[in-house]
Amino acid sequence: MRIDIMTLFPDVVGDMLCESILGRAQERGIIRIECHQIRDYTTNKQKQVDDYPYGGGRGCVMMAQPLHACWEHICKQAGERVHTIYMSPQGKIFTQADAIRLKNNYKRLILVCGHYEGVDERFIEECVDEEISIGDFVLTGGEIPAMAVADAVCRLVPGVLPDEECYTEESHWDGLLEYPQYTRPEVWNDRRVPEILLSGHHANIARWRRKQSILRTMQRRPDMFAKLEFNSKEDKKILAEIMAELKQEKSGDSPE
Repeated sequence: MRIDIMTLFPDVVGDMLCESILGRAQERGIIRIECHQIRDYTTNKQKQVDDYPYGGGRGCVMMAQPLHACWEHICKQAGERVHTIYMSPQGKIFTQADAIRLKNNYKRLILVCGHYEGVDERFIEECVDEEISIGDFVLTGGEIPAMAVADAVCRLVPGVLPDEECYTEESHWDGLLEYPQYTRPEVWNDRRVPEILLSGHHANIARWRRKQSILRTMQRRPDMFAKLEFNSKEDKKILAEIMAELKQEKSGDSPE
């Protein structure tokens, strides 16, 4: 997997994505993340990449010419048109399913980071294949969203993480939030690690974790919970236990 990021701040983005797990994966040649300075592709001495919007309004808009020249350079380097994503608050909300889709369907991606008041619509029409947002809010630029997408996609590439369980047991992989995690010491500020996690009984621990995942999703993300289907007998049994316990708590009959 290779990801090319078009940005006005390549040093900031590059430094961040060259650290820790992704940095080690790049050193081993498993993935490659390359940042491209959009200003290098301008045709004026001032390295200007933006101008005032037609029709008036505040701020400036990134010009199509340097964006297209940078994009075209990457595609020529690749020898083909590369799937291109514009990081935009107007795009589809990014999910774990999108990270899986991008990892499975493409060997190379271009992520375009906008700035100022956005980019010239003509560049989007000509070069962009999809627009992605990381939430219903606005940032000063597309660099943080691009880093988030790059991280989410690259960590799924085989060899980046030690094994598949590193991400298949995490939040959002199967529509559930992850169960709570604990580490040493066993007691901290009078709060104890649940006894079942100290038992060494792997089947019981797995069932407890499954139950906690279902409960957390129900309480914290009812939108996700509403989409779940519990078909196995064990899941149905766990769900029945949760509903009974919640009903008991609500009635005030739960044990101290």
